[in-house]
Amino acid sequence: MPNTKKIIAIVGPTGSGKTAWAKILAQKFNGKVISADSRQVYIGMDIGTGKDKSFQQDLIDIIYPDKIFSVADYQKKAEELIAKYQAQNILPVIAGGTGLYIESVLYGYVIPDLKKESLKLRQSFEKLKDTELIKKLQQFDSISAKKIDPKNRRRIIRALEVSILTKNPFSKLQKKKPKYDSLIIGIDVDRETLYSKIDARIEEMVKSGLVEEVRNLLKKYREDLPAMSGIGYKEIIDYLKGRKSLRESIQKIKFNTHAYVRRQMTWFRRDKNIYWVQNINQAEKLIEKFLSK
Repeated sequence: MPNTKKIIAIVGPTGSGKTAWAKILAQKFNGKVISADSRQVYIGMDIGTGKDKSFQQDLIDIIYPDKIFSVADYQKKAEELIAKYQAQNILPVIAGGTGLYIESVLYGYVIPDLKKESLKLRQSFEKLKDTELIKKLQQFDSISAKKIDPKNRRRIIRALEVSILTKNPFSKLQKKKPKYDSLIIGIDVDRETLYSKIDARIEEMVKSGLVEEVRNLLKKYREDLPAMSGIGYKEIIDYLKGRKSLRESIQKIKFNTHAYVRRQMTWFRRDKNIYWVQNINQAEKLIEKFLSK
């Protein structure tokens, strides 16, 4: 049985095979998979987020696209699941590409509750363009301004709220002593190979009904919602609204996904605790050694 305080995390960029690895490794080591993907939390957003529903994993399909789901919300739910599984001697296997989700759990971020104080600030920030938001964030927290996806308005606004209201940069969120003994495994993939795989997957998403998925979402939700601004959705919305051709939108999805992969790798590469491997056999050996300690 695994040590009750041990956790495995499988990280890497979009399309690297994190979920598939996590599924296999969880089966081998008596584990349960906890997703760490800020887009797969949304109900009804399946094709565009690449959800794998062939097996049970936690923290996907937990909220509707018109609701807000914060890093603090993720941290709370993930910690509850971890406690439940550890009590049953089940190994929690966190898998995903949202680095802030994973770090908030493994490194014990103390995330301030600023919901009431944030309202007025948020309303003022919502009026600003993406470029204006990034420029403002650079004034308060240059580190976060470089790390956060410049298209992720919600994350930028959250960083501004925390930096302004707590008078401390968002990038220097107070950390507690890590609660868990964790092994973080990163999937090391050749970038050009990954780009080719991603491009093929995007074409398959379109064939599998991505346009229809977005069309159905637009019948229920506003296009300016944060959830609808994700890669794969905003581009198809442009097509459905007549702003771009379908082929232009598909190419834009590929371009934006490649850029996102680069940002993900920049994020993960700065974490010196990650063990980078090129195949699942290497991952298995690391886990066996880790669990035997």
